[in-house]
Amino acid sequence: MEILFVLVALVMIGFVVLPFMRRRRGMIEQVPPGHPDAADPADYGFVRQEELDVRMPGPDQDLLDVLDLVQRTQDHRAAAQLLAGTETEGELRWQRVQAFAGAASLELQQRPGGVGDPPGGQWLRVWRAEQAKDAAGAAVHAEFLVQQAWRTAAPGTDEFRIIMEEARAACGDAALLAPGDPIPYIVELSVARGLNYSQPEFEQLWLKILDRAPAHMGAHLAALHYWCEKWHGSRRQAYAFAEAAAARAPRGSLLAAMPLFAVFEHLPEVNLVSGFYQSEVVTKAMHGALHAVHSARPDDPMLAHVRHLLVFFLVRAERWAEAMNQLIHVDGHVGALPWTHSPDPAAEFAVYRALAVAGYEANGGSPATLPH
Repeated sequence: MEILFVLVALVMIGFVVLPFMRRRRGMIEQVPPGHPDAADPADYGFVRQEELDVRMPGPDQDLLDVLDLVQRTQDHRAAAQLLAGTETEGELRWQRVQAFAGAASLELQQRPGGVGDPPGGQWLRVWRAEQAKDAAGAAVHAEFLVQQAWRTAAPGTDEFRIIMEEARAACGDAALLAPGDPIPYIVELSVARGLNYSQPEFEQLWLKILDRAPAHMGAHLAALHYWCEKWHGSRRQAYAFAEAAAARAPRGSLLAAMPLFAVFEHLPEVNLVSGFYQSEVVTKAMHGALHAVHSARPDDPMLAHVRHLLVFFLVRAERWAEAMNQLIHVDGHVGALPWTHSPDPAAEFAVYRALAVAGYEANGGSPATLPH
């Protein structure tokens, strides 16, 4: 057991306590801040760690403006208008539904309310009360309940099950209001994971999504969790699901990146072998994701998600220049895997960014040689 603790400590030193490095015979060495050889991410125009936006994987100024207005005025109408003008089957609407639900959930956590003090997220309750037939409001409410369950209760407890059952009913209500909308069923994917749907039940739910939005990347990522070995599937089932999605991906679809997400979900907790990230399985998954990124529309809302995960794997594989090429597209926003698994997503992202810069410069790179 003591040996294990030593190994974990070495991992932390190797991947966390190296924000400042220098070049020496192609290797990376720790140096103190301010040293003339220290690799400085600021030289590349990267955003300071304390200014990184942890709310979203990439920019969505319309959403930020509306969120600010809703939370400042506690008036839901701007949120309803934004979602009404967002394509129903698209990835962007799903991300915005998640963002509004998450904002309401966080407000409630920060201000649970009391005598004479209304609870946070009151605007969502008013939205549902005043516009009971609004499909967007119903979808946001269902997602809010899902996030509340995961945020406030432990899976398997009565409290968790009660909230999830309420979320399942809310998903049904939202689906009735908009029969062609995939989002109520995408929300239910998380309910299925939490309530331990049987595999036949889950597959029936998945078919409803495929009928409405067969290439929806967000839905595939939500479904992948169910098939992972830490939930209700296995490594083999998760890989098979991801590879099948990649195989049927239409041209320009980011579904070709799904195997990389499956690899990430099954990473060993402690891995000191750098060659693992250069192995055939990981390399093949990275190449699929890189191809997907190069083929995707520049405005694809899921593009930032794939780029963030690529940064993680490319840094671990010591493919510094390629990591830097992804960083210049996503820097400034860190609300995506793998950073959101950390208690401090901005700090985690900053460490990997510093590693990428140091490795890039150790191999002859500089701000002048990095294409933008």
